[in-house]
Amino acid sequence: MGEYKSRVYTDRPAYADYDSAAKFQAIQSIIAKRLKEHPHAICSYSGGADSDIMIDLIERTREIFNLPPVDYVFFNTGLEMKATKDHVKATSEKYGVKIRECRPKTNIVTASRKYGLPFVSKIMSAGLEGWQKKNIPLSIAEEYDNAEDKEAKRAELKARYPGCETTINFLCCCNSKGEPRPNIQLVINSSKYMRDFIEEFPPDFQISAKCCDYCKKQVAHQVQKDYDMIITGERRDEGGMRSVPRKDNTTLCFTETSSGQYRLRPLYYVSDKDKAWYKEKYNIRYSDAYEVYGLTRTGCCGCPISYKAVDDLELIRPYEPTLVKAAWNVFGKSYRYRQQYNEYKARRRETEL
Repeated sequence: MGEYKSRVYTDRPAYADYDSAAKFQAIQSIIAKRLKEHPHAICSYSGGADSDIMIDLIERTREIFNLPPVDYVFFNTGLEMKATKDHVKATSEKYGVKIRECRPKTNIVTASRKYGLPFVSKIMSAGLEGWQKKNIPLSIAEEYDNAEDKEAKRAELKARYPGCETTINFLCCCNSKGEPRPNIQLVINSSKYMRDFIEEFPPDFQISAKCCDYCKKQVAHQVQKDYDMIITGERRDEGGMRSVPRKDNTTLCFTETSSGQYRLRPLYYVSDKDKAWYKEKYNIRYSDAYEVYGLTRTGCCGCPISYKAVDDLELIRPYEPTLVKAAWNVFGKSYRYRQQYNEYKARRRETEL
């Protein structure tokens, strides 16, 4: 059998494999087509590198095709770099557009304290949150691993722990049919040795990625609900959930949502190489977070989901020490637990050599 590839790869559009110049020309055509069809559009602008490419693409396309204006919005979580906020203002002035700033009712500090801290990834955080809340013993994974009839064992676990199917699948590294799926993103051992690590060193804090829901997703939904089309800068190369196919869409570039709105992701098939080409071609200047501090990506400042969070904070420290202190106050337990996990992985790998 050949190597399995998801629909993200098998069903992707032809332009995904074009060279950079042709790819961006194709994307401009897509933006023009969709803005003509759905002119009442809103675009999320984060102040990051992807957003800089996207807003430049949109504004160039609008000028070429004489398209109606797009509304832009910046979601301030309450833990943002001054470099980012300054860049949002500069970008607004550069293109002559208004970028509305929106803040959540529950900021990132409050949300993290109330619901828990992110750890490793959003998927891992959600899985471990379920495990902590439902108080399911990790030993069910050993039961499943040792079972000859894994489908029957999965059914028995489901009956023993009603309403816990997702957590059972997560801990046992299987799907809903009880079939082993150790290599998919939705299971605990998608991060190597994680199940063993959690068992040997249980976390002493609540894990959750709900801070993202409360600080970005909910406020975004409220702001975007009356628009015909929502434009975002997601790229497949960022990985995580962005690289997972969705039921209502195979190309992941344009889709109709369950609410009847349309979602456009013009950069979905843009690679890091394409971005570099565009930046040089059109002399795009990213924020000081990139150009001065030396970060390679921004996102939510200090978010523990980034494996480079602690290193990035050290890059920020000379310029924004107060913000770095705040990030450690909010996410410190997750940073230290991630370091402990990394050390555990290194020890395990040495013993296996």
